[in-house]
Amino acid sequence: MRTSNTRDGLLTTHVGSLPRRHDLADLMVARETDMAISEQLAQLPRLVHEATVEVLRRQGEIGISVGSDGEQGKIGYSTYVKERMSGFHGEAGALSLADLDDYPEIAEQALEGLVTATPSCTGPVAYTGVDDLKGDLADLRKAVDEVGAHGPSEVVVPAASPGVISIFLANQHYDTHESYLAALAEAMRTEYEAIVDAGFLLQIDCPDLAMGRHAQHASDSVAEFQRAIAVHVEALNTATANIDPDRMRMHLCWGNYEAPHHRDVELADIIDIVVRARPRGLLVEAANPRHAHEWRVFEDHRLPEDKVLIPGVIDTCTNYLEHPQLVADRLVRYAEIVGLERVIGGTDCGFSTFASFTPVRPRIAWAKLSSLVEGARLASEALRFPTASVPPA
Repeated sequence: MRTSNTRDGLLTTHVGSLPRRHDLADLMVARETDMAISEQLAQLPRLVHEATVEVLRRQGEIGISVGSDGEQGKIGYSTYVKERMSGFHGEAGALSLADLDDYPEIAEQALEGLVTATPSCTGPVAYTGVDDLKGDLADLRKAVDEVGAHGPSEVVVPAASPGVISIFLANQHYDTHESYLAALAEAMRTEYEAIVDAGFLLQIDCPDLAMGRHAQHASDSVAEFQRAIAVHVEALNTATANIDPDRMRMHLCWGNYEAPHHRDVELADIIDIVVRARPRGLLVEAANPRHAHEWRVFEDHRLPEDKVLIPGVIDTCTNYLEHPQLVADRLVRYAEIVGLERVIGGTDCGFSTFASFTPVRPRIAWAKLSSLVEGARLASEALRFPTASVPPA
């Protein structure tokens, strides 16, 4: 995994998902709701490929260092796995978010447009979509080759963590949560290893380690939640045991939706457990109003020497367009704490975590990525000259 350095300046990346074209998003929703006809579905591979080429090229034009496929072929960052694994045939489980339960009047607005099926697990979990996975990765390689030097210099492929799958696809089969988690980890090992074997970086999305507090454990104590996510980290480490940590990064998330988030667990309460995970890169929300102050955590909790920090310096829930100087200020602050060579500029989350869910309008999402790149350039200039005055954000 590329890291930032003083000669070339700070690198930039984002969490993964990017807005889909309307025709692609509409078709994916139609397929998800069993409203698509066979003639329409036959067009899906072509649309996904065209969209992937488009987002790769656009990331390159903007100057994103480490890009992604934009998750153009996934209905959702966490729920796509039901198409690749056996065992998911039960009725949809109820997903409760404690902050929205406290403020139900905002719930519809917060999740507007989100469409995805969430069947429960009612049978043994096994990875049955190897051929589809290989086909998807081969098509991504074709898209990367087609874009060539006009795309980002490296490409990351996001994949759901065992823990986040357990949040969205409830267990109705295994005797314990731990045994369900173990089965998911063993199944997802196939996907994780295939992504790296195909020459891509692996990003594991881990909202369970943060959002899980107000989605699954709202009535538990912080200590009980800490014990729960320690098990999740162990499962993740087991699933990635054969992968070089330098080829992996993980995303910590409290939920990519605009809402109060007053039930979010504090980063300080979980960071020591999170950094036990094997991936070298850690993407963490750091721009939104609930977590922008938590840069202080890294003053008190030293980032392990083998980790690279990728703070979100762009909010992905608001249509405010961050000023590049604000982005620069945020990056400088992190670089001064953990070291220039261990900071990469990132985003809080994806810009379309579900195909039909775009809290940030597409044109603004791309403008935000441009602001990220310009902010990283300004931060690099400031960090090269220690006497430069960079005011706090």
